[in-house]
This record gives sequence, C-alpha cells and structure tokens, in this order.
Amino acid sequence: MARNKKPGIRRSWVLLIVLILILLLNQIPLPYFYSQPGEATALADMITVEEGFGEEGQFYLTTIRQRRANVPLYIWAQFSDYREVVPTDLYLQENETDEEYFHRQEMMMDSAQQASKMVAYEKAGFEFDVEYKGIRVTEVIEKMDASNHLQEGDLITELNRETLQTLEEMNALLEGKKAGEEVELTVQRGDQTQTETVKVDTFPEEMNAESNTGLGLLYPFTQRSVYFDPEVTIEAGAIGGPSAGLMFALEIYNQLTEGDLTGGMDVAGTGSIDDEGNVGRIGGIAQKIVAADKSGVDIFFAPDDDIADPSNYETAVKTAEDINTDMKVVPVKEFDDAVSYLESRLEEKTVNETDQAS
Repeated sequence: MARNKKPGIRRSWVLLIVLILILLLNQIPLPYFYSQPGEATALADMITVEEGFGEEGQFYLTTIRQRRANVPLYIWAQFSDYREVVPTDLYLQENETDEEYFHRQEMMMDSAQQASKMVAYEKAGFEFDVEYKGIRVTEVIEKMDASNHLQEGDLITELNRETLQTLEEMNALLEGKKAGEEVELTVQRGDQTQTETVKVDTFPEEMNAESNTGLGLLYPFTQRSVYFDPEVTIEAGAIGGPSAGLMFALEIYNQLTEGDLTGGMDVAGTGSIDDEGNVGRIGGIAQKIVAADKSGVDIFFAPDDDIADPSNYETAVKTAEDINTDMKVVPVKEFDDAVSYLESRLEEKTVNETDQAS
C-alpha cells in the first residue's frame, strides 16, 4: 500500500516546486519596463466644468499599461507587436527608483492638466488668473553639465538674474547660446534657495533634439497656480504623464461651449499640449491606437510632429492599417486643428440632414 502512494507524493512535490519557481520568476525584476495597450477612458467621467454643457457622444483619453518587467512578462511580450519591453535606462535617471519615476509622471500630468485648462478657456473666451512660480525640473540628461548641478524637483526662478515665469521665457533667453557658455540659475530646492552655474551643453546625438544645445533638461514645465471661473476639476486617478493634454482640452472646451463637438461620435486621441495650444509628440502611440480600436472609437487624433521619423501620426496610420480598423486617424499640430476638424464634421452632418429632409 505504501508503495502505491509514492507516485502521488512525488507528483505533489513536483507541483509544489513548479509553483515555487513560478512565484520566484514573478518576483525577479528585470532591467526593463513592460507595456501593453491599455484602454480608452471616457473623459466626461473625469472632468467637470461647473454648470457645463453636456454631450451626445464621448471624448476619450487612451492609456498604456506599464510596469516593471519580470521573466513571464518578458516572454509574453515576444508574442505580440503591441506588447513591448524597453530598457529601464531609457526612462530612469541615474539612481532613480521606479517610484520616483512614476512620481515624475504625476508631475507632468499636473502640468498637462493646467495647460489644457488654459487653452480650452482661452479658446472659449473665458478669462483666468495665473500665478507663475518658475520652471520645474523633472529630468536631467546624465551626459550634460546640468546633471552636476540640478536634480528632479528643482524650481528654476531666475536665469542670469532675470526672473523666469514660463518655460518659453527660459528657452528665449537660452536661444543662440553656444556649447560651453555659462548661465547662472537661481534654484529653489525644498526650503533652500541657491545659485548654480551651468554650462550650455550639446545634446547627445541619439536624442534627435530640435536644437543642438541646451541646458540638458527633459520635460521641464512651467510651475504655476491657475484660478478659473467657472471652476473645473479633473480627477485622473493614477494616470500619469503629459499625453492626455489634447483630449483634456477638448473635453473642457466642449463643456464650456454650447453645441456638441462630438456630434454623437466617440472621439479619442493623444498628445501633450502647451500653453499656446501646440500638440506634442508622445510615447506608445501604436498601443494607444489598439486600445482605442478595441473600444470602438470613431475618430483618433494623433500628433503630427516633426521631431522624429516616423512621426506619431505616421506610426498611428501604419498601426491602424495593420489592425484593419475602421477608425479615422486625424493629424493635429495644434488644438485648433482638432476643433476645426470636428466643427467641419458637424457642418457636413447638418448639410446632409437638411438635404435628406428636403
């Protein structure tokens, strides 16, 4: 009788060992981030303009799901064009933790929300009050001199003793400066104010930067407090990064104005936005196209950037063709491009309905 039980006992031990190995493999972090298509999330559930107008259709932001890769996820990513593993050093600064990286993404999300509100209110003809505080540092390029003087979270308030309010002002003061020239920065770090002398430096070739030289900051943004009337609130939850700026602005503008830009359609998209309404390049565009298609979106706005080849829009079009979607991919360089496109669709719809009625 005891002899007959041994095979069952051995199988139990083998199963236990396999389970332990699986658990261990899941716990071993790899030097990669894993990402896959997320979802399209209705913005009317996130954004509320006080006494704002409703809409028949929906505006959506699109997301990707990202986390530190482990062995199973690394293997899983090899079986799809839209699941990716990317080396962490393309995202993380030297000695930066995953938690610090995602905190940086939250800061960029806050900046995107403010810019989207300002663009939408100005387009809708509403005034707002702005209290400028300086330029917030989110990431410093390791190979450039700024990495010896600045760090994430610093607030730059002066450049060569000239007060800075916006990122555009700082860029204007740096324009024309050559590599090796020094600039004096007044920096707030926590409760301390200090002066740092930083050399203008050459960007690494692999970055494909618009300018050859600069301070060496990635994704700096204008730190400010903005007061709106009517009030607007955005509850974005755990979503980070700047890529929802365009869609935030469209939803806010639609609630501020009579009529309905959606025209009953489901409209998604992606793209950062600055105070002037310029739409910027983002990461993960192919995965966001997949996410939008799975949600049955009708129109997708993609940044038509010229920072790299292919542009976001070109990648979006190729992905749409690859997955054989009926979704219309529309290029945008500015917020006004998206508004104009939707307004033209509404006019066309009105003409068609009038013709049918007659």
